Amino acid sequence: MTKRVRVMRMSVEQPLWRALTGYRVLTMLYAIGLFVAAHEKFDRPWVAVAFYVVLAGWTLGTLPKVANAASCTKRFLVIDLTIALVGILLTPVADSHQRIVHDGPTLPSIWTAGAVLAFAIKGGWRWAACASALVGAANIAQRGSPTQDTLHNVLLVCIASIAIGYVVEVARASERTLARALEIEAATRERERLARDIHDSVLQVLAMVQRRGSALGGEAAELGRMAGEQEVALRTLVAGGLVRTSHESEDASQGAVVRVVEEPDDAGDPLDADDGEPCDLRPLLFPYAGAKVTVSEPGAPVPLPPRAARELAAAVGAALDNVHRHAGPDAGAWILVEDEPDAVIVTVRDDGPGIPEGRLAEAEGEGRLGVALSIRGRLRDIGGTAELISVPGQGTEVELRVPRAAKGAADAGSTRGKAGKAR
Repeated sequence: MTKRVRVMRMSVEQPLWRALTGYRVLTMLYAIGLFVAAHEKFDRPWVAVAFYVVLAGWTLGTLPKVANAASCTKRFLVIDLTIALVGILLTPVADSHQRIVHDGPTLPSIWTAGAVLAFAIKGGWRWAACASALVGAANIAQRGSPTQDTLHNVLLVCIASIAIGYVVEVARASERTLARALEIEAATRERERLARDIHDSVLQVLAMVQRRGSALGGEAAELGRMAGEQEVALRTLVAGGLVRTSHESEDASQGAVVRVVEEPDDAGDPLDADDGEPCDLRPLLFPYAGAKVTVSEPGAPVPLPPRAARELAAAVGAALDNVHRHAGPDAGAWILVEDEPDAVIVTVRDDGPGIPEGRLAEAEGEGRLGVALSIRGRLRDIGGTAELISVPGQGTEVELRVPRAAKGAADAGSTRGKAGKAR
């Protein structure tokens, strides 16, 4: 079955670039508005007009440059900051000395902060500190001497840009950590799904070959021994598995990227659809009925989402397989289906010898994950629970509960084990 790859991107940085784009346009209009309102007070207004023509053309023409981190190159940042610094230093040339003395605004005004913030978002707090230091030096130079208002504005821009740069660095690190965690979770779920399938097929065949080969002796015994070795190796591989490393986007503004391999729905089988019409659970349990297995079910249909019904039936099959392998061929089993308003409960009970205390933990340590994956894992993935009760000498009872709201791969399900032991 062909798999599909789902790509998830996470970025808290991209909204900052959008905000910076709007900020640059608005502050450009604000700076031009300040000049228009006080142009008669300028000694050389034509100098200011020339600067604002360049500022408007640069701001509007470079909007794509501040759309994301990939477009915002170092060259662009240098030119952008240079325009801001030139505007600050041109203020004494264009404006009157009286307005400068009384702390009048520079030609670029608060547009300058946008150039510094671009450094912060692109390179972090260190780049922001360097850019804000240059802006502060230019402001002091155009005033002639540091004043309280000048120092206040310089410190405000410096602190704000450094804080934003630091937040961006922390956000990037958090995105990479979250991407890694999500990918590990996805890889773990995929490994558990594969482990269930392997347990239900390959491992059981290898175990059967080992038992039959040992019983027949001769060359068959050697074949059984080899099958046993391969079973142990395969169980170890399934229990361990490998986890791929996380990916990072080529465009830093798009944050971390997680590629999750998913098993697609099989269009040819309606039971493989997660959101199809509810199906009746009873026909899926019919094949398990036999001379030693009794199935008791309601007279009316027991509807469940297709995947939930399929996984629940597979868990019942895994429970019965445990009965046949561990309780012996003469053990009887009973399947009881209960259709309650809020959940569907399927109980599998046998009259075998029961499970010895501590056997479940021992089996999981040996890589035998029949109960852990084929039963509990399946129920957990569809939002259900599996409870196992066993008393030595009195058989074993497995209760499988699936809530009505359960869908394909719900994460809300919890797994509980009441006498905590299984095969």
